[in-house]
Amino acid sequence: MSIREINFDGIVGPSHNYAGLSLGNLAATRHKGDVSHPRAAALQGVAKMRHNMALGLAQGFFLPLPRPNRAFPAAMGVTEGRDFDPALLASAWSASSMWTANAATVSPAPDTADGRCHLTVANLVTMAHRSIEWPDTLRQLRLAFADDHFAVHGPVPATYGDEGAANHMRMGTGHADRALEIFVYGRQGGRFPARQHEQASHAVARLHGLSPERTLFVEQAPEAIEAGAFHNDVVAVANETVLFAHEQAFADPEGTYDAIRAILPAAQFVIVPASAVSLEKAVASYLFNAQLVTLPEGGMALIVPLETWEDPEVRQWLDTVLAGNGPIRQVLPVDVRQSMANGGGPACLRLRVACDPAHVDPRFLLNEEKAARIESVIAEHWPETIAPDRLGDDALAQTVETARNALLTALDIEELG
Repeated sequence: MSIREINFDGIVGPSHNYAGLSLGNLAATRHKGDVSHPRAAALQGVAKMRHNMALGLAQGFFLPLPRPNRAFPAAMGVTEGRDFDPALLASAWSASSMWTANAATVSPAPDTADGRCHLTVANLVTMAHRSIEWPDTLRQLRLAFADDHFAVHGPVPATYGDEGAANHMRMGTGHADRALEIFVYGRQGGRFPARQHEQASHAVARLHGLSPERTLFVEQAPEAIEAGAFHNDVVAVANETVLFAHEQAFADPEGTYDAIRAILPAAQFVIVPASAVSLEKAVASYLFNAQLVTLPEGGMALIVPLETWEDPEVRQWLDTVLAGNGPIRQVLPVDVRQSMANGGGPACLRLRVACDPAHVDPRFLLNEEKAARIESVIAEHWPETIAPDRLGDDALAQTVETARNALLTALDIEELG
């Protein structure tokens, strides 16, 4: 089996809008009511995928979910001509499945008891607009990973919130080697909700058949959640032997580092002190919501949003890191401004799956020809703009549905419906 890491990015859906539905996501709430640009957002996402393919990285994609979700308002008793909370309508139109870091938690085959790659779809129960995603996401996962080399699980019971890979890290000597899996959870009681429940993390680890000796459960720092780190991937990211994190990412940072070293002696820690980059600045710039990747020629690169690169304080720290002899040898900025304005950076847009690409449905793997095909459909069918007051408009709904169907047809994945 030839295992390599594949990043599956979510194609930004044609209903991309700024409804500000996500409490604790400061960027999303700050831009509530703005006019969105779905076409530009989707093209930025494809450009990021092209950028990563040019680096020699394996790239896949997931499709937008069907929107508007007509079943959700109906289930809430919403009918035409009646007063209701506009957030219910906006939830049905949300394109937040574009952030596939929340699609599922993934444990590659070397880590699991049965030697298969396990995926558990996230229930996303903390936020209404996201909690309705999992049935369609599960259908897509079971199509893309239908091979017997995979085991795709339904969601953890909704009593326990599970936000997927955004609160999960994997560290080891290589993507194809047996590794340490780290689950990061939060505790309730603060101003913003802690979205990952400790019991959900334990459930996923059990479902995946992980060895307790190579599994850690780590509490996220309450002050990080208070500062707007609604997921761990806003304050920490790991790749192979390297953990890149803010010093205030974890409730017990030294205990966390010691536990990692005990299992992975080769672990390297790149910790950003608050004196250099404040927690608030780290969240605002999305310094850690980056893709930390191993390049084919060796060495690691940090793929960051332009907002990170353009912040003078953060840029100064990054320049210092690059001037040293640490494991991060390149910092590469990408433009995902439309996603960033809704609270998701480069890391949010992708789900990491370490597996043998030969066992993935090839329709979900990207190449240059397919990228051009996707861009062509987006340019022709995606709305140029959506103002919040257009949500619920019948003509816009038809445009959005036609756009998604055109993409399914172009990619020969029409069975998703």
